[in-house]
Amino acid sequence: MRPLKNSSLPFGVIFDLDNKEKELEKIENLMAQPDFWQRDQEEISKLGQQRSILRESVDLWKNYHGEAEDAKLLARIALEEEDESTMDEIDKDVARLEKQVDQLDLKSLLSEPDDARNAIISINAGAGGTEAQDWAEMLLRMYFRWCESRGYDFKLLDSQPGEEAGIKSCTFTVAGPHAYGYLKSEHGIHRMVRISPFDATGRRHTSFASVSVAPELDNEIKIEIEDKDLRIDTFRASGPGGQHVNKTSSAIRITHIPTGIVVQCQNEKSQHRNRDMALKVLQSRLYEMEKRKQEEMKKEQHDNQMDIAWGSQIRSYVFNPYRIVKDHRTNEEVGDLERVMNGDLDPFMDAYLRRRKKRA
Repeated sequence: MRPLKNSSLPFGVIFDLDNKEKELEKIENLMAQPDFWQRDQEEISKLGQQRSILRESVDLWKNYHGEAEDAKLLARIALEEEDESTMDEIDKDVARLEKQVDQLDLKSLLSEPDDARNAIISINAGAGGTEAQDWAEMLLRMYFRWCESRGYDFKLLDSQPGEEAGIKSCTFTVAGPHAYGYLKSEHGIHRMVRISPFDATGRRHTSFASVSVAPELDNEIKIEIEDKDLRIDTFRASGPGGQHVNKTSSAIRITHIPTGIVVQCQNEKSQHRNRDMALKVLQSRLYEMEKRKQEEMKKEQHDNQMDIAWGSQIRSYVFNPYRIVKDHRTNEEVGDLERVMNGDLDPFMDAYLRRRKKRA
């Protein structure tokens, strides 16, 4: 049976197949032109990537739609014949298909220019000493688990250890399809409430950590950084001590004087490589700053910018007296705290992206 265009699966998901196929046809016709391969290599690479993404989406949708139609037909026959074992198998197939369709539907919400890019993320512990620093490290682990579950590449660029436990701050990159599109939902203040293991009296503490998310840039976007605007300092990389501490000053700290932005990188072996990575992070931060300025001028502020202040959290993680995670922008709640801390952030990302789409 040929899939019906612009139709919905039994799960209430709508996929604009007509437009996707037209976009795909347009790109494939362009790539078939005799002079196509004489174009700029970056343009060729970009169009090839777009074609790959569109082809995957169209093929997956047709496949899912066909499976759903087959399941409906088989279920109708099984009901007529009162075949319970077949119905059980259909239930399993539908549950699997529903999860796959949800993932495809979520991808369709990632249509903004930077969504397909990799992401650069920084986590900074808030006031509260060891408790807040431990919370920052817990968030770092949570994002690492999320990357693992999706098969994304995670690379730690810089980490400043806490005085007793945890981390004061860290910066890392996440590379994978639409990494920034998904992770932009994490930009803001994250609040934790728990009985602190560092408090001998067993009191409940509230801790905060900020998460900053920016798209990793490629050569098609130009951010001019002049040498005269930079102060570059070298120092020895810090760590737990002993063999982990570098013997040479290979770590790099760059201060962008006009904006006051400070970035550093110490995890690469050479000073040159650390400098290149730090400049890349600085470029992304400047890009994100310029992007915010433009959005403010158009009175189209990013959803989270109002939240970047201590106590104005986007999400709360409550470990005591009950266990729940709640996103204050979407009111999405998950009662399985351990699942969230182990990287299952999809419910929050889904709700956030749908909210943005609805408000657009």
